[in-house]
Amino acid sequence: MAEGTAAASRLRLAGLCFFLQLLTIILFAAFVRYGPESGPGLCSPQSNCSRRDPEPGSGYPRFRDAHLQALLGFGFLLAFLGRYGLGSVATSLLVMAFAVQWALLAQGLFYFSLKGKIYVGAQSMVSADFCTAAVLISSGAVLGRVNPIQMLLMTLLEVPLFACNEFILLSLMGISDSGGSLTVHTFGAYFGLMVSRALRQPRADEQEEQQDAGRQPDVFAVLGTLYLWIFWPSFASATTAQDSAEPWAVLNVYFSLAASTLAAFVLSPILYEEGTLQAAQIQDAALVGAAVMGMAGEMLLTPFGALVAGFLASHLSLLGSRFLSPILRSRLKIQDTCGVHNVHGLPGVLGTLVGTLLAGLATADAYGGRLERVFPLVAQGSRTAGGQAWWQLCALPVTLILAALGGSLTGTRGRRRPWGERRGAGWQHPRLMAPTPR
Repeated sequence: MAEGTAAASRLRLAGLCFFLQLLTIILFAAFVRYGPESGPGLCSPQSNCSRRDPEPGSGYPRFRDAHLQALLGFGFLLAFLGRYGLGSVATSLLVMAFAVQWALLAQGLFYFSLKGKIYVGAQSMVSADFCTAAVLISSGAVLGRVNPIQMLLMTLLEVPLFACNEFILLSLMGISDSGGSLTVHTFGAYFGLMVSRALRQPRADEQEEQQDAGRQPDVFAVLGTLYLWIFWPSFASATTAQDSAEPWAVLNVYFSLAASTLAAFVLSPILYEEGTLQAAQIQDAALVGAAVMGMAGEMLLTPFGALVAGFLASHLSLLGSRFLSPILRSRLKIQDTCGVHNVHGLPGVLGTLVGTLLAGLATADAYGGRLERVFPLVAQGSRTAGGQAWWQLCALPVTLILAALGGSLTGTRGRRRPWGERRGAGWQHPRLMAPTPR
């Protein structure tokens, strides 16, 4: 009986993958074309266009670093459950393979379309990787409780909503969020949390079984941390102004990473009984330091400000993990498997507040020629610095509302009409996974 159910599940997954790939092939054949080899990108004439290509000649290195960050960094972050470890990596690769294709279509309708066609290039691939990162963040909230079929269908619904939220924030509202504090970290975290709440398990024994699923050796945490340190500065600065100016986003992210990592050694021994800091905690600290710099990275934060932001974000994450996560689990019935609320949601909100403050202090004297890139509407005189700060702040509730509604609807659909296997069943590839010793 169990073998028949497993075979049926594999066939359903194979059928869904075949259908989704056939659908994308047809849509690509009808609408997608390569972008022009010379001249500015389709996006560049718009002053507040999403994911601008600041330096077209360096498009591929930026895409390569962003892709490696999404592929390897997030992939290893999802590999900490002992019962699903390598299977989680395989699932993240499956999700990423579909999300990149689907994001090119969804985002292309808003930013890269011309005369009924979607033109793709290195910069559109970077935008697709940003969208994929948000989807992988969301999947961290439900890891171990859903199967690959559910992951794919969640991606199918989340990607268009991500593109819609991104278009509203970056184009209609004209905010600056080059590294994705709002569009990637905040949206991905709270979308996943609302899906998790809608898919909550009614029986406490199932919840305890998942909580005690065990952990993989810290080698995955070490690898994930190394990839974060190597590639995240490039990921966060993939759409920022470069030219011959100093790379503020790269420097600010590095300063924030260093301060957040050091802060983990300060507060973690006080909050937890373990005397030695675990590699997974250092990994979370690196994530927090990068997430808080998503919006403020390319702004005039100064090295001092980047250190302070990273230090505060790490403490906020640790406090949230120690005191807020139990409340989410017991009172709000939100089971956050990978702790995305603490390492993405809270730092994303803090990064938005930091970016709002910096937007209100922006002046032409301080930014010089960068003002046109960072705050184009302020540079053109269409908006004051205070007005820009107000729009930056208003973007936060807009993102939270869209993420909460979208996640709730997605999770509710999965609860009322199960996708594929029974809920709570993780996926174990027979060649990748070994049974967990009892």
